[in-house]
Amino acid sequence: MPIVFHHKPGLVAYLTAGDPSLDATRRIAIAAIDAGADVIELGVPFSDPVADGPVIQRASERALARGTRLADVLAIARDIRAARPAAGLIVFTYFNPILRYGLARFADHAKAAGADGVLVTDMIVEEASEYLAEMHRAGLAPVFLAAPTSPDERLQAIAENSEGFVYAISRTGITGKQQSVAADAAALVARIRRWTTLPVAVGFGISNAQQVAQVSEFADAAVVGSAIVELIERSTPESSPEAVARFIEGLRQPHAAQAR
Repeated sequence: MPIVFHHKPGLVAYLTAGDPSLDATRRIAIAAIDAGADVIELGVPFSDPVADGPVIQRASERALARGTRLADVLAIARDIRAARPAAGLIVFTYFNPILRYGLARFADHAKAAGADGVLVTDMIVEEASEYLAEMHRAGLAPVFLAAPTSPDERLQAIAENSEGFVYAISRTGITGKQQSVAADAAALVARIRRWTTLPVAVGFGISNAQQVAQVSEFADAAVVGSAIVELIERSTPESSPEAVARFIEGLRQPHAAQAR
């Protein structure tokens, strides 16, 4: 089932769970939803986040230093789901924490926590048969990353095996803010649409209202991660929910009249 985006464009907000604390993550997520985020990507902190830039790397280090583990992230997911039942909720992780937790156990616990789906950053669709079987058994939507450099054969496999939405990477490389949305992103979304009717969300580097507006011209949703995590880094735990809410409202302002 596709994840419902209640606004046009949809907005996916990434948070590193446990930074600055688990309680703060819960409060920030609820504030983000109330401010207009359709989906929360709840990031599992990992010691070797090779796809992430320095902002999210630092957040992972802080969260791990505070003892945040996958079980804690699922507990926060349960709290968010209870507080905001209509929001989309994705567990965003590398595969190693799942492997250590146990794939079947993770699938059961993520579903019980209220997650809609899972995005495993380093999961290759060609090697995902066991993972996909567990996602389907538990009723979770697997979300795959599609890159501009992906050949058509891989893009087709990604599109056909994704559920919820397809995450289109706006550029090659690691996460982090950028000055403008790469032209490759529009072409990538057009290619993805050849094989799926699922919503397509564009991420990696989206950080301001102008870029969200650019993405809305060719995709269904924008993913904002590093800009939010950096804002949390600069804020106090007490002020971070309000700061994130204001930021998300700012991303939404040019599109208020388009809200569905």
